[in-house]
Amino acid sequence: MIKSMTGYGRCEKEAYNRKVNVEISTVNHRYCEISIRMPKGLTSLEDPIRKKVKSLIARGKVELNLFMTSVSEDDIEVVVNEAACVAYVEALRQVGTKLGLIDNIGLSELMNLSDAISIHKKASDIEEIWPMIEEALDEALNSVITMREKEGIALKEDLLQKATFLLEVVGSLEQVSDKIVAHYKVKLEERLQKLLEDIPVDETRLATELAIFADRTAIDEELTRLRSHINQLQAILEEEGSVGRKLDFLMQEMNREANTIASKANEYQVTSYAVQLKTEIEKMREQIQNIE
Repeated sequence: MIKSMTGYGRCEKEAYNRKVNVEISTVNHRYCEISIRMPKGLTSLEDPIRKKVKSLIARGKVELNLFMTSVSEDDIEVVVNEAACVAYVEALRQVGTKLGLIDNIGLSELMNLSDAISIHKKASDIEEIWPMIEEALDEALNSVITMREKEGIALKEDLLQKATFLLEVVGSLEQVSDKIVAHYKVKLEERLQKLLEDIPVDETRLATELAIFADRTAIDEELTRLRSHINQLQAILEEEGSVGRKLDFLMQEMNREANTIASKANEYQVTSYAVQLKTEIEKMREQIQNIE
């Protein structure tokens, strides 16, 4: 199934007095580039998270944010640096004795002392919380994939319509190209008759001129290749997996054939059809830039 590279997913889970929030967004990128933001205490999970993302997303720039918050006061740990407190009290008493000051040190003074007390979250048990994080990650990724698939369906339908239109233009060009040389022959004969009047036209020279013209303006090969490329594009759109790069290469080849046809155009109809080809191919190329 064709997938877009644009998607978004979010999931929130709560367990073990913790709340986990996973947000994932993806946009166009030539390769699979993953950026992960998470709490320092969870950095050991970056590798399994990255592997899980890569198993589902082949191309695109992925921004993954993982947040974890505590929902219980039991998750807060207060640590008292007893050695620092003892050292502070002894030092202050020595100064007080030396200066004849009254010793009235209380707990409130100790709490204001640097490094005496620290408050932080308890260390997370990775093995305990990983199933919750993995579940949130899976649901967020599923949302991303679903969104990419839905947009991929729309892209596929649009590209198939454009491919059908291109085949119609190619068919019109094939009909026109068959008549170009014959039309040129009539115009050339009329011009020569006006110039030469009663002098007979040299049929050999005329045939040579027509052969040169036909060789210079022939677009049969370009049309054959272009039709083949369009058929390949339709087939690739039915494939599974990541096909964006193949489609991008195919569009380059189709654009090359359209440019050649335009350069050989010597009649209004051919020029008009060539412009239609180039315009539609450019629209398709822009759409394909968003296919995984």
